[in-house]
Amino acid sequence: MPTRQAAGRQRHILCMKWGTKYGPDYVNRLYAMVRRHLTGDFNFVCLTDDAKGIRSEVQCLPIPPLDLDVPAGQPDRAWKKLTTFERDLHGLRGTALFLDLDVVVVGGLDVFFEQPGDFLIIHDYARPWRTERITGNSSVYRFELGAHADVLAYFRAHMDKVQAEFRNEQAYLSDFLHAQGKLQYWPDAWCPSFKYHGIPTWPTNYWQEPFVPEGARVMVFHGECNPPDALAGRRNRAFRFIRPARWIAKYWTA
Repeated sequence: MPTRQAAGRQRHILCMKWGTKYGPDYVNRLYAMVRRHLTGDFNFVCLTDDAKGIRSEVQCLPIPPLDLDVPAGQPDRAWKKLTTFERDLHGLRGTALFLDLDVVVVGGLDVFFEQPGDFLIIHDYARPWRTERITGNSSVYRFELGAHADVLAYFRAHMDKVQAEFRNEQAYLSDFLHAQGKLQYWPDAWCPSFKYHGIPTWPTNYWQEPFVPEGARVMVFHGECNPPDALAGRRNRAFRFIRPARWIAKYWTA
């Protein structure tokens, strides 16, 4: 595996794939996008329950056990992502940048390793009903491996309590680190939301195509559609028309 010592720290890109929602092509495309947009060497790791079909440049490792049973038909709320905070994650050492499988990298990634901060995450997107926002969006976050093991340890010891108090892993994670004074956010322009920032406003969405906002480095797809849906002009919300986001074909390639 290629490695790089940056300011004495090895750089890792982490992603996670479990279940059947995303196939190996998402991992392979994510690796290719990172390779095009991150200078120098790095270690690309996929924590997964199925490494079949994933390209050889990716180091596939098991997802650490969480012992959390999600009832059938209930959303799993991505609690497994908390296992990235193991005190010893398969012996990996250094700085990790976690990327969700369904993001699209559109700009340079070096700055994500250079931005000062103990723990950095997307500031969850502003909406009229979200005035006081602590929660981060965990599609893109950076941390020192092993440095925040208490996040996972507390969850394992209080699973029922945490799930009752917090909607998902990113809400819990943000609250926990905010209480310690460690929560910081990426510059807003770096990680825009496709559905909030990349779709022309009504009614221009009927004749103008979705776009990449100025300053974007990672486009985040959450909620309504993923990259292939957006590329085809599909959304899973009624009365929310979009034209095909043809820009995706330029970036979302293996």
